[in-house]
Amino acid sequence: MAMGDKLQRFYRGMRTIRRFEEMAIELYKEGLIGGSYHSYIGQEAVAVGVCSALRNDDYITTTYRGRGQHLAKGADPYKLFAELLGRVDGYCKGKGGPMHITDVQTGILGANGIVGAGVPISVGAALSAQMSGIDRVSVAFFGDGAINQGAVSEALNLAAVWCLPVILVCENNLYSEMTPFHRSVKNKDLVERAAGFCMPGIIVDGNDVEAVFETTSAAVERARRGEGPTMIEAKTYRLQGHMFGDSEMYRSKEEVAAWRGKDPLDRLKRKLLEQGLATESLLAEWDRELTSKLEQAVASARLSPEPGPEAIYADVY
Repeated sequence: MAMGDKLQRFYRGMRTIRRFEEMAIELYKEGLIGGSYHSYIGQEAVAVGVCSALRNDDYITTTYRGRGQHLAKGADPYKLFAELLGRVDGYCKGKGGPMHITDVQTGILGANGIVGAGVPISVGAALSAQMSGIDRVSVAFFGDGAINQGAVSEALNLAAVWCLPVILVCENNLYSEMTPFHRSVKNKDLVERAAGFCMPGIIVDGNDVEAVFETTSAAVERARRGEGPTMIEAKTYRLQGHMFGDSEMYRSKEEVAAWRGKDPLDRLKRKLLEQGLATESLLAEWDRELTSKLEQAVASARLSPEPGPEAIYADVY
């Protein structure tokens, strides 16, 4: 694929995630989504950059902020919206909600509301691929808040000892909920932890989708060659609060404004325009197309029925 086509695809992917999240927030405001809603706005370049380096049969695990990765991995927006609304046409038949979405068909082994819990699952998937002799890699997305979880350290150790085909992607958005990461660790860079497990650790600008893609592609190729795991620290920033309704008293408006100036979508948009790979009218056309598609998905999801009381006994293991 030509680089121009790839950059256009990256932009469309990130724009889809941004519009999806904006629409989901509006649904949450209507009271149609239960629980808390944790927006992915601002981190789109990580999801698109990483998942663009994967095949459909590769595995991912995500956090409760995972709809961006799901869309980047090929999830159907209609099924995602239906799940958010608690409807039977959702990926988990309306019983997972925004924090527990799974779609094995596209390699999505689950979002998880437990901090760091997806990492050992992803490492387990990599182990199963290795033992079965199938050429698949597994990616674990986790936040900076998960770095001190014991299960994460155990999983990293096993990934290294068994030389597993897994990529560990730490999305460092600087805050573990409301706690600045530097208050909970002495490390300047969280990827320093990788050295303790004798695995490569790479820092990447998480707002540069090209850099994320190139870094992940190299890690994926290494994993497919049987050379083991890689840890990637993608330095990024969430432009919304930890969850909808967050007062954001723990960070300054100036800091947020400065990071808005590093918005990954605006960054790639400028590059597309400067290199003649898109025009303002073409970008507007793309936006109308994807907005129409997502609006149709929302409208259909609203019509999907809610699960009946008997559904509580289904799919229980």
